Amino acid sequence: MTAKVILNPYSNRWNAQKRWSAAEAALKDAGVDFSLARSEKRGQPVILAKEAALAGYNPIIAAGGDGTIGEVVNGIAQAKGENHLGTIGVIPLGTANDFACNLNIPLDLAEAARVIAAHKTRTIDVCKAGDLYFVNNSAMGLEPYITTLEKKMTFLRGIPRYLVAALKGIFQNPSWQAKIQWDDGSYEGPLTLISVGNAPRTGGLFYMAPHADPADGKLTAVLAYKKSALSLLALLPKTMTPEGKFILAEGVQEIDATWISVSLERSSPAHTDGELFPAEIDQLQYGIVPNLLDVLVP
Repeated sequence: MTAKVILNPYSNRWNAQKRWSAAEAALKDAGVDFSLARSEKRGQPVILAKEAALAGYNPIIAAGGDGTIGEVVNGIAQAKGENHLGTIGVIPLGTANDFACNLNIPLDLAEAARVIAAHKTRTIDVCKAGDLYFVNNSAMGLEPYITTLEKKMTFLRGIPRYLVAALKGIFQNPSWQAKIQWDDGSYEGPLTLISVGNAPRTGGLFYMAPHADPADGKLTAVLAYKKSALSLLALLPKTMTPEGKFILAEGVQEIDATWISVSLERSSPAHTDGELFPAEIDQLQYGIVPNLLDVLVP
């Protein structure tokens, strides 16, 4: 079956457009038979993926970053509901490429194309944030607040932009009053962040859900509150190691759950797979659909 490649040329601030010719050559050299659909505007990968799924394409290949992958999964889900979504492949053209790294998909374009050609798959869970699906990470509080800062930065490119935005957000140290419930527990009080992972790494540098497993049927979430910017800053280097020792710090806890309900006293930015919600929100329900998606992996 011919694969459908959905290219988001804007990924990594138009770097995906510059690298597409190399990616196209890599796919052809690997013997991947594909047709191309190119996104022309924000959110269009969702539409293109839905059309591809309805037309019977399998696999559907996301050529872009983590946000593009999330949009492609949402488009397929719009076509198929919560029946098995089929198979996706990844051509990593984004900034952080967290999903690819979490699943050991190579960032080298020729190697990534060969992974697609080999047709080896891994079945993973797909998470939900309200009506949106995500495969890597979602968050409210500080993490998407940092994303809002990062989106405004024009003087840096790549991973350094995430780090500078993180430092700026930490020193501003926003917080929220929260009521959070999950399968067998609850939390009520001040909150700096809630990060919900299907996989450990996000933002190119940070292991915000260090023990997340994309095939265990569970959401892995980290809740944290730090009163001062300096205490929050002290956690930063610990979030950048896969061991995840920061979850042992005072004011931090990691939970595993099949559902999480978040209620905030005031609204917060939120994101799924790095894509910000159109507006700030104060309520969000998380869930998970086990074994919903196959991914082409090494």
